[in-house]
Amino acid sequence: MIEVMDVTKSFGPVEALRGVSFRVAPHEVVGLLGPNGAGKSTTIRILTGYLQPDSGTVTVDGLDVLRHTREVQARIGYLPENAPLYNDLSVQAYLKMMADLRMIPEEKQPAYLSEAIYATGLADHLTRPIGELSKGYRQRVGLAQAILHRPKLLILDEPTIGLDPTQIIEIRRLIRRLAQESTILFSSHILSEVEAVCDRVIIIMNGQVKADARLADLAATGGAILVLRRAVDGVQHALASLDGVDAVEVVPGSDGYPTYRVRGGPGVDLCPAVYDLAREQGWPVREIRPDVRTLETVFNQLAMGVEVL
Repeated sequence: MIEVMDVTKSFGPVEALRGVSFRVAPHEVVGLLGPNGAGKSTTIRILTGYLQPDSGTVTVDGLDVLRHTREVQARIGYLPENAPLYNDLSVQAYLKMMADLRMIPEEKQPAYLSEAIYATGLADHLTRPIGELSKGYRQRVGLAQAILHRPKLLILDEPTIGLDPTQIIEIRRLIRRLAQESTILFSSHILSEVEAVCDRVIIIMNGQVKADARLADLAATGGAILVLRRAVDGVQHALASLDGVDAVEVVPGSDGYPTYRVRGGPGVDLCPAVYDLAREQGWPVREIRPDVRTLETVFNQLAMGVEVL
């Protein structure tokens, strides 16, 4: 659905994008992440045809964005961080205007409008002026206009901003349902939201793609966490002697139980070796589990220049 190849973009002396490349398959839900100034917004603007790259190619649904800009934009639903809404219009009037602008045939508009309205929970607010709505409901109106024309590609920039916890859960479910029909590119600074919604993440830093992987692959470290019921001498030294172990750390454990993090190289699963050693030594094991990274940990490691894959 999306193919970005060797894209560069500069603003004067500032290189916003430096050889960015990635692909997104149909019906994937992909998180696009990066700190402020990393090039994330520039990437989105190029994908949507609002900016032209200095070099490289960008295609959406097989169409070159530069040569077929209007056709590409017709296939995209876009919710920017601050959705441009007309506060003096009612919700119904605004969505009808957007249906006309999207050139949805008059006879199909009732079905399209009804689908978007009920999907975003706006049925009880159609006659209210947008300016009188809460921030959360204004965000819903922005999302309704983005999905109104049943786009093949949906780009959501901070879609849950301003929503309460119940509304956030509803939007997560909606995004999952929309993924059955659309490809979704999801950008957010709330990493837990990305973990809850996305299958895969693309992390951009300093204008370059620093990670492009499924969340499960980013979370896996190959390392192990060993928790003992009581302290035992020589555990750290014995663990460090195992093949494939790079480091052993004593980490704070729950309820005061001695806890060790055993780190290894890429592609190494240390849990079986730690289990065999613990059984051989007769250690009072409480728990052995894989050492799993959060997306926040991965993000911070990349920011410090640590390779995560």
